[in-house]
Amino acid sequence: MPVKALLFDVFGTVVDWHGSIARELEAALAPRGVAADWAELARGWRALYQPAMEPVRSGRRGYVTLDVLHRENLDRLLDDHAIDVLSEAERADLNRAWHRLSPWPDSPPGMTRLRRRFILASLSNGNVALMVGLIRTGGLPFDAILGAEFTKSYKPAPQTYLGSAAALGLAPADCMMVAAHNDDLAAAKALGFATAFVRRPDEHGPGRTADPEPTSDWTHAAESMEDLADRLGA
Repeated sequence: MPVKALLFDVFGTVVDWHGSIARELEAALAPRGVAADWAELARGWRALYQPAMEPVRSGRRGYVTLDVLHRENLDRLLDDHAIDVLSEAERADLNRAWHRLSPWPDSPPGMTRLRRRFILASLSNGNVALMVGLIRTGGLPFDAILGAEFTKSYKPAPQTYLGSAAALGLAPADCMMVAAHNDDLAAAKALGFATAFVRRPDEHGPGRTADPEPTSDWTHAAESMEDLADRLGA
């Protein structure tokens, strides 16, 4: 059956979290006299992401939004680096940097083309307020915001994928998961989704990525969103 909807991972796949967060950290902290490797500090904040979600996945903690987890992780990061130069309001604004991530240059035009043929929805661990910020910052042409907050779960929990497809009135086979991460695609494929791998070689900084190549026979493997649009005839 033909795919009717494309469901997108967002962090790293659609938007450049690393470059954006490094710039935001520098803008917030350098004027206060903090000297740091901003790229490494950005990676350090992101490294706390998966461990912070694990208690929710395991049931040891009730669902809280990614904004809450990001703020807890920011406080931990600053404490670990003995950085105490920001007010509460400034920490809250820095945490909202995740709402202001810049898209990869090919994402808005490629997704605009894809939207001519498919429903486009986010299937992200990001909460709704965060996703609204990204949509407005980057002009991302999503039809729906689905994923974690909608299903009260974090990927790779099956309900995050299945609940998002069901919200569109679609079966998993009607949907294609689009991601730059092989583990995300593997979880979706196991549930019956079609899959599209998009290479993002600079996700963790220039020439740094955890997923340089597809590791399975995904439905498609694309170099960019524009390439994916070409492959899908959009």
